Amino acid sequence: MVEPNGLLAAGGELTAERLVQAYRRGIFPWYSDEQPILWWSPDPRFVLYVDEIKISRSLRKTIRRGDFELKVDTAFDSVIAACARSRAGQGGTWITGEVAAAYSELHRLGLAHSIETWQEGELVGGLYGVSVGRMFFGESMFAARTDASKIALVALARLLGSHDCPLIDCQQETAHLASFGARGIPRTRFQRELSALIDSRPWHDPWHGTELTEIFREQA
Repeated sequence: MVEPNGLLAAGGELTAERLVQAYRRGIFPWYSDEQPILWWSPDPRFVLYVDEIKISRSLRKTIRRGDFELKVDTAFDSVIAACARSRAGQGGTWITGEVAAAYSELHRLGLAHSIETWQEGELVGGLYGVSVGRMFFGESMFAARTDASKIALVALARLLGSHDCPLIDCQQETAHLASFGARGIPRTRFQRELSALIDSRPWHDPWHGTELTEIFREQA
């Protein structure tokens, strides 16, 4: 029997402390309600180097129109709830109540963050993930308006790039992320880069007091 690519272990607890230990080793949880907690480290690892991000011509036009406002960490729990609903609409979700609670605790500890896309006062898209050192581990995204999650991803890449955080761990390969320039790299290379980034700090905290809309428009 062939084991799924990157499955390392099953079981354990989904606590903030356990999650941080896992991320520091390049391991992440991914499982559904009826399963035990499954811990993964696939090979190759799908990543996005922020200076390699590809933005389509149509998305650039949307960005220049300035239809959306971008915020950081103002509605983290709402973002994770919307991501869970979005996945459920695709036949199921791994963002269970247990998962949401664990990442909300990481957010309270200043380690999990959300990029939010707003339109006329309504949260219409966004993403969330975990930031440790100069690494960002992407978890999930959602869109209630066309391009809303895409704009959040581009904003995240620009924010990280402006603070010398070069790498987004995308974890699982998808055609959507590949269209932005994400690609697979050998797990050994990922672990080397992770080791170099995880214990080093960005020159300035990218999450505190960030006026993301202005940064985004300046680079459009």
